[in-house]
Amino acid sequence: MAEMKVLKKTRPISELDAKMDPAVLEKARRMAQKESLNIRLAMLREKYGMKQSEIPNFTQTAVSKIENRKDIRISTLIDYLDSLGMGLEISACPKNSTKKELLLRV
Repeated sequence: MAEMKVLKKTRPISELDAKMDPAVLEKARRMAQKESLNIRLAMLREKYGMKQSEIPNFTQTAVSKIENRKDIRISTLIDYLDSLGMGLEISACPKNSTKKELLLRV
């Protein structure tokens, strides 16, 4: 006779968030945002059909480090994006508003 799998009831993430320490939750969100930048840089390069070794002005090793580092200097990001033929915009916005102030456009 075949075994039946019993599915456990799952809870919505918002319910779990409510039980977590707000400081721990904020730290996890910041870490996730940093990690998502790494993923987006690699996806952007791939979108334009470029391999790490094909980025002008960077070695393959340097591109790998940029795409996987936890923190990146703005000047390095500008150089990386410039090598892809792209620019960078940085805006500041109050946390409780959607209004943005352009700080940098290169």
